[in-house]
Amino acid sequence: MEDNDRAWRRSSYSNQEGGDCVEVAADLHAEAIVPVRDSKRPHGPALCFNSTSWAAFIGELKG
Repeated sequence: MEDNDRAWRRSSYSNQEGGDCVEVAADLHAEAIVPVRDSKRPHGPALCFNSTSWAAFIGELKG
């Protein structure tokens, strides 16, 4: 699956102009992979986390 074919989701805390955003491709959760990228570089690299690590990270952010 190409990066452009994925359903990228932007952080709800990001502005609507598209700058300074983190995007997550949620369509690979079934495979336990969570790709994360910078919205300013949609064709740039994505960091991939396993779903357990990503859930722990988000849990820490939420406090």
